[in-house]
Parts: sequence; structure tokens; C-alpha cells
Amino acid sequence: MKKLLATTLLAILLATAAPVMAGTHGKNGTITARSIGAGFLSLIIWPGLGQAVNDQPYEKNATHAVLGLTGIFRIWSCYDAVVDRQGGVWKNRI
Repeated sequence: MKKLLATTLLAILLATAAPVMAGTHGKNGTITARSIGAGFLSLIIWPGLGQAVNDQPYEKNATHAVLGLTGIFRIWSCYDAVVDRQGGVWKNRI
């Protein structure tokens, strides 16, 4: 019975998926030596440092720094800094 209920709920969730992230993704910049160094800072030292090196707004830097308390966020912050991503979900969403 539990498997049937779980399968039914999963099917309902997948069938009614709303585009919750529509229009919130940022635009990738160019990968440069500076952005690779920024990614290294975000991954090894602390998320948010790489965004600061890439001259991102304070809100984005602070968001990355706070979410950096979770270990897995370092990977996303590193990617975000390496591709020098402008904008994104953080703006008016968090």
C-alpha cells in the first residue's frame, strides 16, 4: 500500500510540475584566469569570495557567503565564479 501511495504521489508531482525557475537563470560570462582564480577561492576558502573577485553585487556575495555554511554549496559557488555568471536566482528571489 505504501509503494502504491508513494508512486501515485510521485506521478502527481511530476505531472503537475510548474516552471518554478523560469526566467531566473543568470547569464554566463567568459572564463578567464581571473574567474578561475575566483572559482578556486569559492571552492577552497569560502563561497562568496569568488563572487567578490568577479565584482558581483553585495547581495550575491552575502547570499553565497551565508549559504556557504552548507558544504555542498561550495561546488555551485565555484561553478558560478568560474563562468562569471551575472544575475541569477538570488536576485529578488531569496
